[in-house]
Amino acid sequence: MDPIGFSKHDHTHCIADNLAQIEAHCAKAGLQLTPVRKRVVEILLHEHRALGAYDILDRLRAEGLGSQPPVAYRALDFLVSHGFAHKIERLNAFVACAHPGEVHDPAFLICRKCDGVAEAQTKANAGQLGSSAKLAGFQIERAVVEAEGICPNCTSDVAP
Repeated sequence: MDPIGFSKHDHTHCIADNLAQIEAHCAKAGLQLTPVRKRVVEILLHEHRALGAYDILDRLRAEGLGSQPPVAYRALDFLVSHGFAHKIERLNAFVACAHPGEVHDPAFLICRKCDGVAEAQTKANAGQLGSSAKLAGFQIERAVVEAEGICPNCTSDVAP
C-alpha cells in the first residue's frame, strides 16, 4: 500500500472517507464520537502532518469547543486508543490514521522540513526486526517505526 500523506490525491474525498469509516466504526462498537472528538479528528485529517496537542487546543478554543488542555488530551487519548489517530513520538504530536478501523502496523515517514507525515504499512514480525525478535524468543505485539527525511514536495523545492 502506498504511503498516504505526500502523494497528490483528492483531499476532500480523503477526509470524508476516513471520517465516514470512523463514524461507522464508532456506531458499530458503541463508541461515542462526541463533537470535540469528531472535530479533533477532522483537524488531524485536514492536515496530513503531525500536530501537537496545544496546536489542536488553539483551534478548538478559537471555535469555542474548549480552552483547557484536558479537552484536547482526552479527545486525542480516545482517538489513539481506538486506532483513529497515532502519536508520533519523535515530534510529540499526533496524526490521523490513514487506515482507521483496520488492524495494521504503521510506519511513519516524517519530513524534517515541513513536518509532513505519511503513513506507510510495515510488518513488525517480518524482515530483520522479526528475525531478531524470533531469535531472542521475543513476540512482537506492537512496533512503532518512525523515519525522518525529506518528503517529495520539499525535495522538489531544493535545487539539484
